[in-house]
Amino acid sequence: METIKIPKATAKRLPLYYRYLIFLNDEGKEKVSSTELSEAVQVDSASIRRDFSYFGALGKRGYGYDVKSLLNFFKKILNQDTLTNVALVGVGNMGHALLNYNFKRTNNIRISAAFDINPKITGTIMSGVPVYDMSEMKKQLQEQQISIAILSVPQSAAQKTADEMIEAGIKGIMNFTPLRLSAPADVRVQNVDLATELQTLIYFLDSDKKD
Repeated sequence: METIKIPKATAKRLPLYYRYLIFLNDEGKEKVSSTELSEAVQVDSASIRRDFSYFGALGKRGYGYDVKSLLNFFKKILNQDTLTNVALVGVGNMGHALLNYNFKRTNNIRISAAFDINPKITGTIMSGVPVYDMSEMKKQLQEQQISIAILSVPQSAAQKTADEMIEAGIKGIMNFTPLRLSAPADVRVQNVDLATELQTLIYFLDSDKKD
C-alpha cells in the first residue's frame, strides 16, 4: 500500500479508532458517525473528520462510516496482518507488568524476548516469554531480527543499555526510564514518563480547583 504522510498527532489517534471499530464490529454495528466516534474515543468530531480526510473519502455525507470497510482499511494502514516482535530490556517491577500485559488486546504486537541481569529470572520463561541474560542480548536481537525494544532498566544503566541495543540493530525504543536518551538520527525514541504524566495531571486538577 502507498505510504501516506500524516501528522504525528493523527498517527497516534489511528490505533484508538481501530480498537473502537473492532468493538463496534464485534457488536454487529454496521455504521458509525463521526459524532458517535467522538463521544467514544474522546476526540472532537472535527479532528476525526480531518484525520480521516488524509486517506480520501472514507465516509458518506448523511450516512457516516461503514464500520467493516473502515475497520479493514485501518487494519491495512496499521499493518495488523503483520506480527511485530518486540524485546523487553529490564524485567523489574515495570517489566513484570509489561510482560503480563504483553499487548493482549492487539493482534500484531508481541513481546517475544526479554533481557535482564538477575540470575534468578534469566534462563526462565515468564508469562510465556523467555528471559535471557543481558550478555545474550545482541545475539538474540540479531537472530530474532527484532528492531523495536522497550527499555525499563534503572536510570543509571539506561544510556549504556540503549547504546548496546542500538549497536545490535534496534531502530525504535520505547523508553520507560526518566532519562532522555541520546540516539542516532535514524533511531526513534518514544519517551513514556509516568511520573511526569501524573504530575501534569495533578497540576491541571489543582488548577481546576482554583478556577
